[in-house]
Amino acid sequence: MTTKLNSMRLLEKHNIPYEMTEFPDSERDAETIADILGVPAFMVYKTLVVQPVETGKKPLLAIIAADRQLDLKKLAAVAGYKKVSMAAHKDAEALTGLKVGGISALALTQKNWPVYLDRPATELQHILVSAGQRGMDLRVPTLGFIQVVGAKIADITMDIP
Repeated sequence: MTTKLNSMRLLEKHNIPYEMTEFPDSERDAETIADILGVPAFMVYKTLVVQPVETGKKPLLAIIAADRQLDLKKLAAVAGYKKVSMAAHKDAEALTGLKVGGISALALTQKNWPVYLDRPATELQHILVSAGQRGMDLRVPTLGFIQVVGAKIADITMDIP
């Protein structure tokens, strides 16, 4: 039995059912993780830390499917910024206190960062998101996840060429 993470406690507090899935914690690529778990890549969502180029603004979390690519221009427009950029791995880890591959909106709700979930997620009953620790994903009802993390739904991706 693994330790209960804050992400799990948060879901339980809101009576949102979840299923924990585990995979080797050396894996960080969402598409590879989907293969390991035997689920389609469009169900596994990765959490990206994005920084507004304007100083003094809170980072944003962009949550997108493993088989999609973040469109920074679309995200900036939706979030009301001129420009945003991906946080470097070391910056993402410093900002969140979580390791890349284990960054989870569920583990960061206390930071009150804006969370943007890519629109295709709303077509799925469940999505898999990081539990806040490498090697663990949670299968959660999409609507419950949106409510708990306060996600805004937006078109923020493009197909991977």
